[in-house]
Amino acid sequence: MPTYDERLRDIEERLRHDDPGFAASLSGGGPRSRSPRSPREYRRGHAWLWLAVGLVALGVGIAVGHGLLIAAGLVVAGVAGQLFDPQRGRLHGRNVPPAH
Repeated sequence: MPTYDERLRDIEERLRHDDPGFAASLSGGGPRSRSPRSPREYRRGHAWLWLAVGLVALGVGIAVGHGLLIAAGLVVAGVAGQLFDPQRGRLHGRNVPPAH
């Protein structure tokens, strides 16, 4: 049975492998260091960008009365909404194994 330290090292190694930027920001602590970088699951910069693109396309489609542009805007906005889900890697309550 693995000891407590071995389990912690295993968790640390998996974190370093999965998200090296987050792990490095946690290990670089100190009194004057910046706050740690948020984990990959909670970084939503691309989701905001795609949501804005979808809403702009939707607005332009409504303004010019073009059905295909309205549909495309709705689809892009819907896909962007899915990107805000931090648990999107999980499948029906089970963890999806990481791709190597």
